[in-house]
Amino acid sequence: MPEPRDRVTRKADLLTALTAPAADVWVATASPGAAPHLVPLSLAWIGDQAVIALEGRSVTARNLGASGVARLAVGPTRDVAMIDVVLERSTGVDDDASLGEAYAAQADWDPRGLPGYVFLVLRPTRIQAWRESNELAGRVLMRDGDWVI
Repeated sequence: MPEPRDRVTRKADLLTALTAPAADVWVATASPGAAPHLVPLSLAWIGDQAVIALEGRSVTARNLGASGVARLAVGPTRDVAMIDVVLERSTGVDDDASLGEAYAAQADWDPRGLPGYVFLVLRPTRIQAWRESNELAGRVLMRDGDWVI
């Protein structure tokens, strides 16, 4: 088992993963009736916000619109980050040129021009990151929207 990383290193590793080209994310939401829903999507990390693109009528978009919250998972099982987010805003993929440019520059596809697609801009409120059990202590890197390191 590798030596545990300190929080500063974990944060740097996390930001590298979040800003990597073609980053992937698992997005977990729940319906108003508490039915869980989980989907893999492309991720762009723009500023300190996660941005996903999807059809505006999708289950994920509807669930996020109703509850305003989701949980994101980034990375493999042995180097994972769990990110609790709130929905900052939803915008059509052709309605914010700078957001569309930034998303397309990082993601492995460009949804602009697709009818009914939206960008969901998600603000992290809590981030946890760990590799192995020896990193469970100190895994919280962000609490209440503020980095703790």
